[in-house]
Amino acid sequence: MKPGRMDKIISDVKSFPSMSNMPVKILKLIDDPQSSAAKIEELLRYDPGITANILKLTNSAYFGLSSRVGSVRQAIVLLGWRHLGKLVVASCVNAILDKPVPGYDLPAGELWRHSIAVSVAAELLAKELGISANDEIFTAALLHDLGKLVLANYVREDLQAIETAAGEGIPFHAAERRVLGTDHAEIGARLLKSWSFPLSLVKAVRWHHDPDAAKEPRAITDLVHVANMLCLMIGIGVGREGLRYEPSQAAAKRLGLKTRQLEFVASQTLQWANELSEVFEAGQANVGSPPATGAE
Repeated sequence: MKPGRMDKIISDVKSFPSMSNMPVKILKLIDDPQSSAAKIEELLRYDPGITANILKLTNSAYFGLSSRVGSVRQAIVLLGWRHLGKLVVASCVNAILDKPVPGYDLPAGELWRHSIAVSVAAELLAKELGISANDEIFTAALLHDLGKLVLANYVREDLQAIETAAGEGIPFHAAERRVLGTDHAEIGARLLKSWSFPLSLVKAVRWHHDPDAAKEPRAITDLVHVANMLCLMIGIGVGREGLRYEPSQAAAKRLGLKTRQLEFVASQTLQWANELSEVFEAGQANVGSPPATGAE
């Protein structure tokens, strides 16, 4: 590792443009038993771009609602607070993850498409396995590769050394760590911790490539890990890393995962990831515009 490299990376983490604090505020309101739909609606009133995206998502085929939703309050009633929280996070993250990531050979939009696909796959896996819905699964999966945005230029700068290390048979993130002194999973966790995201979510991002190394194995980490591997295997967001990762057999065993379940989730993920990606692409023109007509 080059002298001073780690200090420079940590400095970049600290100076990385902060995500909107809207997701954390919304998640805190959702967890507050004294909160109400009116409080959430009032908070979102100050960000018409997010409101417009939420309404677009709510009315998408992904949720399959029979009637058209025209207000945030109506969305809360039909979907519930917790679904709303996920939509807010996704709306805030879209602009961050939609950029090209040159060190990893990911063109504009590909990291976002991979992230939304892993989120869909993780939730589908949880449903298939009968794991009670954890509201953080979607968010952890959505943010699992956030650290790549910080490390992209470092990876590009030392790509030959990283490729050489990976050529020895170690996973790409291990090659990153050997050359750079850290990897994108650790950097992503540092970012989320600095933004005050829940610790369980931070840990899921930190160990999404190596769930067996976590001190306390958790279903959320195993789900994000398996979902990520599954999306790479079906070719979503592969980039320079290719298929240089081995899925954890221990994680699959802890989840009680069967091959037929993986196959079903893979087919569903392709369908719904494309649906959600298209909704967001269409919604970008609405950022900064008034919410859809009919809002209360």
